[in-house]
Amino acid sequence: MSAKRILDIAVSLVALAVSAPILGGAMLLIWAEDGHSPLYRATRVGRGDRDFRMIKLRSMHIDAESQGGTSTALSDQRVTSVGKLLRRSKLDELPQFWNVLIGDMSVVGPRPNTRRGGVDNYTREEMRLLAVRPGVTDLASIVFSDEGNILDGADDPDELYDAIIRPWKSRLGLLYTERSTIAADMKIVILTVVAAFAKRPALRGVDSILDRWGASADLRRICRRRVPLLPADPPGVMA
Repeated sequence: MSAKRILDIAVSLVALAVSAPILGGAMLLIWAEDGHSPLYRATRVGRGDRDFRMIKLRSMHIDAESQGGTSTALSDQRVTSVGKLLRRSKLDELPQFWNVLIGDMSVVGPRPNTRRGGVDNYTREEMRLLAVRPGVTDLASIVFSDEGNILDGADDPDELYDAIIRPWKSRLGLLYTERSTIAADMKIVILTVVAAFAKRPALRGVDSILDRWGASADLRRICRRRVPLLPADPPGVMA
């Protein structure tokens, strides 16, 4: 068993044990709001281009998938009242540590994507993201933790996501697959926690990792989040 897998198991066991009271309370609130299951099993694409069921606390109405695209803006009407709180605090992601425990995911790795509207649109270069287990968190989760705000007000959130978030998110994921270490994983976990309380210091930490990994100047500039997000081609698209 690899050191990364041992770390995944240890972290997920601790995370699930510590968060159990929070998860229990959140599940009761979700159920009380509409009387439906508090858990949502979302089909995502994992390592080796294989589908798996990712578990989340449900933050949307039951029939949300039939009412819109895969990207979610801050004011998306499909999100429930309790769901807004869960998304803001990232508590809806906690059940994914079960996916880590059973081997579908890792604590740190490129975030898993949908197949329709996601992996189906990947370039050949982006398909390399599927060479590793997807993660509960990654550098992009820190840099674009305000994704809902970024997409808010867009006529087509999916189109805006593909234009200004996907290109940079994929670049970060590909860089991770090439340069990741256990030490980097531990730092990303710490920075994820820091970002929940103070994003600017977390972004400085992300930049220090990107500096050590030899990231391009353009990618580092975007990830500092001091300039507007600019449209770009996804990795692998020929200019």
